[in-house]
Amino acid sequence: MVILLRLVIVADVYALWQGIHSYQLVGRLIDDISSATSREINEADHLYRASGILQIAVLLTTAVVFIVWFHRTRVNAEVFAPDYQSKKRAWAIWGWLVPVANLWFPRQIASDIWNASPDQNSRSRALLNWWWALWIVDLSFGRLADQRYAKAESLEEIKGALAGLMASDIFNITAAVLAIFFVRRLTRMQHEKALRGPTV
Repeated sequence: MVILLRLVIVADVYALWQGIHSYQLVGRLIDDISSATSREINEADHLYRASGILQIAVLLTTAVVFIVWFHRTRVNAEVFAPDYQSKKRAWAIWGWLVPVANLWFPRQIASDIWNASPDQNSRSRALLNWWWALWIVDLSFGRLADQRYAKAESLEEIKGALAGLMASDIFNITAAVLAIFFVRRLTRMQHEKALRGPTV
């Protein structure tokens, strides 16, 4: 799971790098339309689109594995503390896929799992809250940036849209870093909980 999240970061960094290159190229064209050849423009466009395809492929693969991991932790949490679970275990999968519900159901389930898998440092929900907040910001901001880029026609509009897409990449990188910490922390909590065995 952590390896795939790291691949998400690598893909985002590559897309960010290509975005910076395209942003600078468009800036040059705004200053002087003849400052770049059509070949240079086409190559930059091709590489940026390829980086986007890579991002989507890595993100979808990671999302599938993450949801499987998330469901497994939910099943574990039901064994540890069934009374703490406010949603049925199926929602650990469907909660990510159902529109509107996916904005808060996974967060609620994650909180229930966290409560069922406590350790001495689990009282603070800062890691969970920051990860989820950045995920929602990235999800919303990314969609708006994609729409803006698809509708851009003038060079100025394209440059502005590229800036939005690069900001989205930064949000996604940060959310992926926090997701790594979240996965490690919750996995460790559940492992330690299992080793302690049932409490009377």
